[in-house]
Amino acid sequence: MGTDDPPPRSSRWRSPLGGALNVTRAFAPPSLPWLPGHRGTDLAARPGQRVHAAGAGVVRYADRLAGRWVVSIVHLDGLRTTYLPVRPMVRLGQAVSTATVIGVVESHPAHCRATCLHWGLISPERYLDPLLLIGQGRVRLLPHWNLVTDPLGRGSEGP
Repeated sequence: MGTDDPPPRSSRWRSPLGGALNVTRAFAPPSLPWLPGHRGTDLAARPGQRVHAAGAGVVRYADRLAGRWVVSIVHLDGLRTTYLPVRPMVRLGQAVSTATVIGVVESHPAHCRATCLHWGLISPERYLDPLLLIGQGRVRLLPHWNLVTDPLGRGSEGP
């Protein structure tokens, strides 16, 4: 998969909460990797609501991190999904499928005003909108320019 390719979409992916999704905060990646941004999608949820794995894979992390419960799953195609604040019902190294309940949503007021599930998607190269997995994400195409820079540092369009 190239760096500009969206993740593959197929029936092997599902919403972690099931049913219609209510996005309370959209994916808003930073312009540069080290800048602040929102590297996932927040979905309205209820405390105690069950969370399913979005796709088959292996649990990479299931513990507290920075005061929140986090579950992370590595998928066969190199993608990684993250879920927080989710109290795990799975363990490190466990194989999961879309039928697997990986945990339950916990209230964490420092993240969302109302209880939510923060769902993340990471490719080997960058963060992606997890809604792309289920055909609901927004794909933005950027123009591609070939810039030639002169010795004085001024850019000009080139072939």
